[in-house]
Amino acid sequence: MMGSTRMMATGHKHMISAGHPLATQAGLEILEAGGNAIDAGVAAAMVLGVVQSDLVNFAGVAPIMVREPVNGKVTTISGLGRWPKKADIDFLIQNHGGHVPEGILRMIVPGAPDAFVTALEKFGTISFSEAAHGAIRAAEGGFIMHELMAQSIRENEEKYRKYPSTRQIYLPSDSVPKVGDLFVQADLAKTLKYMADEESNEKGTRIEKLHAVRKAFYEGDIASAISGFSNENGGWITSSDLKDFRVSIDEPLKVIRRGTTLFTCGAWSQGISMAQLWSFLKEIDFSTTDHNSAKYIHTLTEIIKLVFADRELYVGDPEFINVPTEKLLSSKYAKSRLNLIRDCKTLRGINLWNGDHEVLDNQFISQDTSYVCVVDANGLVASITPSDGSANSPAIPGWGITPSSRGSQSWAVKGHPSCVAPLKRPRLTPNPAIAILPDASIMPFGTPGADVQCQAMLQVLLNITDFGYSPQTAVEIPRFASYNAPDSFEPHTALPNVLKVEDSISASVRNKLKTKGHNVEVWPDQIWKAGAICAIRYNQERHLLLGAADPRRPCLALGR
Repeated sequence: MMGSTRMMATGHKHMISAGHPLATQAGLEILEAGGNAIDAGVAAAMVLGVVQSDLVNFAGVAPIMVREPVNGKVTTISGLGRWPKKADIDFLIQNHGGHVPEGILRMIVPGAPDAFVTALEKFGTISFSEAAHGAIRAAEGGFIMHELMAQSIRENEEKYRKYPSTRQIYLPSDSVPKVGDLFVQADLAKTLKYMADEESNEKGTRIEKLHAVRKAFYEGDIASAISGFSNENGGWITSSDLKDFRVSIDEPLKVIRRGTTLFTCGAWSQGISMAQLWSFLKEIDFSTTDHNSAKYIHTLTEIIKLVFADRELYVGDPEFINVPTEKLLSSKYAKSRLNLIRDCKTLRGINLWNGDHEVLDNQFISQDTSYVCVVDANGLVASITPSDGSANSPAIPGWGITPSSRGSQSWAVKGHPSCVAPLKRPRLTPNPAIAILPDASIMPFGTPGADVQCQAMLQVLLNITDFGYSPQTAVEIPRFASYNAPDSFEPHTALPNVLKVEDSISASVRNKLKTKGHNVEVWPDQIWKAGAICAIRYNQERHLLLGAADPRRPCLALGR
């Protein structure tokens, strides 16, 4: 179909692929200095929170997956915060029309800092200070403003102006930074250095020092600043919410299809939707189907519609609701749902879960989130999807961080599986994954892209497993995305039967899709809205590493 526009990164020792070159560089420095995949992944993820702080916030979310080399065990670290104990759905219904408004009421407890510390504690080898070095360097000394970030700030200028603390950071000199400007975040550097200093002041073991880092954020001066600001501005986060918080450590979901094993995060995220897509595809054989043909795109789109309909009916924090995971991932259920698909026409509407939802003709498209994956010389694998933008909630004055606004992924609708409740986790879109391919190769992969995440990841995985493309080519191939389901982000809009396709998908294919009832809209090729996949294919027997980086955003893969 096509070749890649970028040379694929190769290596025999270690490999990293991340959403920005400076993050890749920071992670590679850790690997070259003897650190492992978790050390490098955490370091890179923290750099992403600086050089893409419009998309990724250090005080945001950061789900992490780890695969150990000896026993093949895969572990997930949620990296997702909880609603404060004061969270009140009745207040949102009565005062905000059944929505979670922009601003401080969207703030939940930050999950990323604890995820980073937990990952270093359980799987890493270096100190927090060493892991944070690249992020501190980029924040304190600045970095060169790049096009994606400048565009993001420009498009959200009104939101950045709304909050004085945020405006001070992102609109220096009261204007949108220009591409090529040096962009400094001195307060964010202060935050990271404070945590590193608390670590160095602790005289105990490495683990005790890491506990001091966690305490610095969740009980120290940073916690006081977050809770104080929240209290002063009508927010819900208190010091006890921060002090009591811990990320969850869980086993992943696991689905095997045609020799490929897929590991995803659990039902606190849309990882379960990714797993369900792979489960449905057990019943589908693409061996006689042309890649990116109308038949292929139609089939995948209909499956996506059904899975996302299930998401709205069943998926929420499994600590609060009974998510029927076994049923959703069963062959029996897949077959029953697939029987609804017709080759000649699309499934109509958004009410495929027998519910009601307001349909709006406008749409909020989030471009937050980034991604990093790492494989080290010993075969340890890290897959990390840090996220949370900075435009929709205020920054904490003097600290350069915007506590997680992931409350935007909850519903102020009683009875919805992901409705707002004290200590409940929103249903998170970021969902890193790890696949074991038929030749036993290991492939961590992930992407930004909100509800497009699962769709882009599925297409790239199929490009490799069913059509034999190399990782880099698989990442670059034109993609498509359904917008039929209610968006995971407030205001949860839906665009019934809208199917967006990149322009290189031929006009004849697009016309055939229209005859089946799809409302086809054309994206420019290589558009950031179609996701930005990073992946590493690791052949264990040869210790051959192939790194892929999506040109749709400033991603970079490097190895040795």
